[in-house]
Amino acid sequence: MPTHRTARLPRTAVRTPVRPTGRAVTLGLALAVLAGLGWVAGMIYTLIAWPL
Repeated sequence: MPTHRTARLPRTAVRTPVRPTGRAVTLGLALAVLAGLGWVAGMIYTLIAWPL
């Protein structure tokens, strides 16, 4: 618990969303999922086509 009072932020500062960072993170995660799926598909293809 703070021992002093903090300054209150104006309402506009509180309402401002942090969208660019959220969008970048979402895009990065989506690309990572696509890369992971591509890697798994490549590994499955490699195992199927592996000369025995």
